[in-house]
Amino acid sequence: MKALLHRHRELCERAVDPLEIAVGLEAHGVTDRTAARYRHRDVFSLAEELHARVPHNTERPSPEPRPLPAPRVGVGWLLLTLLPGALGAATVTGLRLVQGTPRLLVALGGLLTVALATRAALRHSPLAGPPGTRAGRTVSGARAGHTVPDARAGRTTTTTIGARVGALWTLWLLGYALLGDGLLHAVLTGGPDAPPTGAAEGTWPTATAPALALLLACAPAAWCAHLIAAGAHRGLTGSRTLRQFTAAVTPLLLGAYALFLAVLAALVALCGTALHQPAAYPQALTLGALLLPARLLTARHHRRGPARALGAAVLVEALALALPAAGRLPGCAFLAVPVQTLVDAGGEAAVPVLACGIAALALLRHAGRTLTRASAHAPTGAPE
Repeated sequence: MKALLHRHRELCERAVDPLEIAVGLEAHGVTDRTAARYRHRDVFSLAEELHARVPHNTERPSPEPRPLPAPRVGVGWLLLTLLPGALGAATVTGLRLVQGTPRLLVALGGLLTVALATRAALRHSPLAGPPGTRAGRTVSGARAGHTVPDARAGRTTTTTIGARVGALWTLWLLGYALLGDGLLHAVLTGGPDAPPTGAAEGTWPTATAPALALLLACAPAAWCAHLIAAGAHRGLTGSRTLRQFTAAVTPLLLGAYALFLAVLAALVALCGTALHQPAAYPQALTLGALLLPARLLTARHHRRGPARALGAAVLVEALALALPAAGRLPGCAFLAVPVQTLVDAGGEAAVPVLACGIAALALLRHAGRTLTRASAHAPTGAPE
C-alpha cells in the first residue's frame, strides 16, 4: 500500500474526493483484481483508503477547474457526416451516365472526394472522440472539475502508427465490400480476364449497393457516437462509484450498437432497391458491425485492439483471394480447397461474413470491457 501511495501521491493530494482518485487509478490500469491484492473489494474502496491516508495539498490551490463539456449537436459535423454518402451517391450516378474514358475519370474523382469527405467527417464529428488536452497533461475526471493524469503519455508515435494502420485496413475492407466478392468469383472460375466495369453483372461484378450504404451510414454512426458520449457525460457527472458508471453506460453502448445496425440494414435495403442490385445484407452488416466499435475505440485512444481485429479480417480476405490463385500452380491445387469448400457451402459472401463477423464479435467484447470504464470517457487529447 505504501508503494501504491507513493506512486500516486500527487493524484491523491490534489483529489477532491475518492471518486476522482478511482478514475485516476483506473486510467493507470488499476482494476478490481489489483485492488483485491490490497484487500479491497474494488477500485473505489481502494481509492477511499488512499484519500483518507494522504494529507491534501491546501497551501497551493489548484487553478479553478472547468466542468467537463457536455456533447452538443453541431450543424457542422451533421453536414460533414452526410457528405460521404452524398458524394458516393453522386459518383454512382455519374458512373451510370457516362461511358468510356470519362467513366474512369468520374470513378477516380469520386473515390478521391469520398475519401477526403470521410476523413473530414471522422476528424470533426463525435467519431473523432472528445476534445481535451494533449497526451502527457491532465485530463478531466469523473466529475466536473476533476483532473487525473493521462496514463498514455509518451505513446503518441505508437498510437499514430496504429491509427494509420487501422485506416489502411479499413480501406481494404471497404474496397473488398465493393469489389471482393466479384474478384473472388472471377479467380475461382479462371479469371479475371478484364478489369471491373462498375456493373453488377459481368465476369467481375461490383457490389455498389452495400458500399454506398456503408458511406451513407457515416451519419448514423456519428449520431450513435454522440448518444454514447452524451450518456457517458451524464454518467460521469452523476455516478458515485465506478460500478454505477459501468451499469449506466453498458446498456447505452449496446443499444446504440443495435440502433446503428438497424439503420444500416435499412440503408442497404434502400440502396439495393434504388440501384436494382442485390442488397448483400450479411456482407454489409458484418462489416458495419466491425467498423463501428473499431472507430469508437480508436476515438477513445484505444487503437491496438481495433488494428488487430481489422488486420485479422484483412488477412482472411487476402488469403481467400491468394490461395485459389496459388492453387493454379502445378502441384498446388490443394491450396484452393479450403476456399472452394467455403464458397461451395455459403457462396462468395461467406468469406467476408466469416472474416468480419468473428472480428466484430471479438472487438465488441473488447469495447464492452473498455468503453464502459469511466477513464475511457475522460478527454485525453486531440484526435490524431
